[in-house]
Parts: sequence; structure tokens; C-alpha cells
Amino acid sequence: MRTRGAVLVANIITGLALGFVVTNIGFGDYTELNRMFTFRDPRMLYAFAGAVAIIVVVFAVVGVRRTAGRIHRGVIPGAVLFGTGWAISGGCPAIPIIQVASGYLPALVTIAGVMVGMWLCRWANARFFQLDRGSCGL
Repeated sequence: MRTRGAVLVANIITGLALGFVVTNIGFGDYTELNRMFTFRDPRMLYAFAGAVAIIVVVFAVVGVRRTAGRIHRGVIPGAVLFGTGWAISGGCPAIPIIQVASGYLPALVTIAGVMVGMWLCRWANARFFQLDRGSCGL
């Protein structure tokens, strides 16, 4: 029987393992990510492509099927904003946590920016857009 404590411990172990792997392949390094986004070093792009290929195969073997979802007018601008923020800051929302844990304290600014951005997104959606929140929990 699963207990909350066992699930918490499993999540912590998995998170630490992921952080270790992500850091050691370079995803926590701003310089490496900058080289990827400026196409000066394709190694990171290959790592991304490999990860996508692996998950596609795993999903096919396990039988995961995509549920019908709605793409609304906020998806494209949101994706552009997310990608731009990632390129500027050197990490998606999880990477700055790894960067801080590795001693790269400027990532605290990125974490603050992610938090402010989430708040602004919720506020703007409630006030102006009323878009489907889907699974992302706006």
C-alpha cells in the first residue's frame, strides 16, 4: 500500500536523480543553453531530440493516447513567450531551481520572474481572456 510518505520519498529521489542527470548533461548551464539556442552547438538539440524519441517510443509501448484538447488563441503567444523566456534566462521553469542548487544565484531572478509571470497570466486570463485552463492550471 502506498503511503503519502513513500510517495514523497519517491518523488524526492526521482527529483534528485533528474537534477543530477540534467546538470551533468549541461541543461543547467546557461552557456550550454545559449549555444543551443544560437545553433552554435547542436549537442543539446540532439539530447532534446533523443529525449523526445525515447518518450514517443515509451508512450507507444505503454499505450498512452493523446486526449482531444482544444487549442485556443492563447497557445501560440504563450509558447512564444515561454520559449523567449527560456532563451533569455537559460532555463525552463525547473532549470533555475537546479541552477540555484548548483550555486548559480542569478537564477533566483528567473524564479522570481516565473512566479510573477504565473501571477500575471492568472490575472490577465481572469480579467480579459477567460481561456480554457486545461491541464496547466492557470
